[in-house]
Amino acid sequence: MMACGPSSIEVEDEYEKLVIRMNPPRVSVDNTTSKKATLIKVDSVNKHGSLLEVVQVLIDLNLTIKRGYISSDGEWFMDVFHVVDREGNKLYDSEVIERIQQSLGSRIYSFQSLRQSVGIQAASKHTSIELIGRDRPGLLSEIFAVLADLKCNIVAAEVWTHNSRMASVVYATDEVTGGPIDNCDRLAQIKHLLRNVLKGSKGKQSAKTSISMGMTHTERRLHQMMYDDRDYDRSDSEENAEAREEKAKLVVTVENCVERGYSVVYVRSKDRPKLLFDTVCTLTDMQYVVFHAIVFTEEPEAYQEYYIRHTDGCPVSSEGEKQRLVHCLEAAIKRRSTDGLRLELCCEDRIGLLSDVTRIFRENGLSVIRAEVSTRESRAMNVFYVTDASGNPVQSQTIEAVRNSIGATVLCVKDDMSSRPSPQDGGRFSLGNLFRSRSEKVLYNLGLMRSCS
Repeated sequence: MMACGPSSIEVEDEYEKLVIRMNPPRVSVDNTTSKKATLIKVDSVNKHGSLLEVVQVLIDLNLTIKRGYISSDGEWFMDVFHVVDREGNKLYDSEVIERIQQSLGSRIYSFQSLRQSVGIQAASKHTSIELIGRDRPGLLSEIFAVLADLKCNIVAAEVWTHNSRMASVVYATDEVTGGPIDNCDRLAQIKHLLRNVLKGSKGKQSAKTSISMGMTHTERRLHQMMYDDRDYDRSDSEENAEAREEKAKLVVTVENCVERGYSVVYVRSKDRPKLLFDTVCTLTDMQYVVFHAIVFTEEPEAYQEYYIRHTDGCPVSSEGEKQRLVHCLEAAIKRRSTDGLRLELCCEDRIGLLSDVTRIFRENGLSVIRAEVSTRESRAMNVFYVTDASGNPVQSQTIEAVRNSIGATVLCVKDDMSSRPSPQDGGRFSLGNLFRSRSEKVLYNLGLMRSCS
């Protein structure tokens, strides 16, 4: 029998690994150039997804990116990020700086593909449950109640809702053993019951569940799930007045840079943590390559500009493709909604805690539009963004009733009104010459590109 040789993909991967070994990535941390932020500079051999991998490392380290300058023409990329910690301070801790350098260097050097970055880690001690279906009041309560009844302990979870759809990644363990749930019959039962909950009484809207033994990059996976579910595909007539008002604060346009063969994406939105990750994640999933980019914040807004081409080397070629790109980027930014009232739950963790808390939310007419669930040692550290059942702000007396039921000392209200943007003109595109002239001037002075016409 003739032996099979290595595939062309394997040969290509081995060659690119060799190139990276011969030209190892360089990561530098600069605390002297800027008075307000720490500069992180990354130089490395370029490959599709390099930018996303770097940004992903920075957000996983809980860093806030205030500015970014990106260039990846040719086979090499250079990224410069101005970052601060959660409190808005520069990074002086030597251990944190060393961790940044090691994380960025090892991530790029390992040549970890995008498929692997969202794949399964065999060493995980949890069972990963992915859910997607039509959102409705009380849905999260029903999901957590089913898992509690099935003796599943939820150690972490993240829930996003957008355009009447809900996506969640839940990490659970067996209530008895404390390890992953690996019984095939039990897993099949979990999938079956959760799918019934997601379908609801109508059962017409598509619902999906999947279970694996391992971890994914949760936020990366949620973007992929909602993109595959086409949450961006919704007519304006289906949007309520509040959604249209919020959309007016978000501006995304796509233009052509004829001289250089790029398409130029402009984004203006409310600034928030992880905004850059959400945008870059979507561009990567849509198979666009970012050649140059500049991002910066001017409180309370953020501005992003990307010079892109499709992976086949072509710019955006049609009006339909342009509109689809605009809708997908808008959806990516709005998925991580912070418009609801923020409630923080901090207490001793116990089996069924989430089921009880979300049941109280449901009984008081609260709808969870986003949730972040985590467990640190024996403590539950959970964040919920809630509205009333119609999507409107929650009345104060309702919150007091909820806090009295759960415990006023463990459930805190964190409604930061100062973080909400001030009213802006609702024009088609109001960045004007400020954003374009500033970004093009920076890129031009860096020698990264010429002006576009």
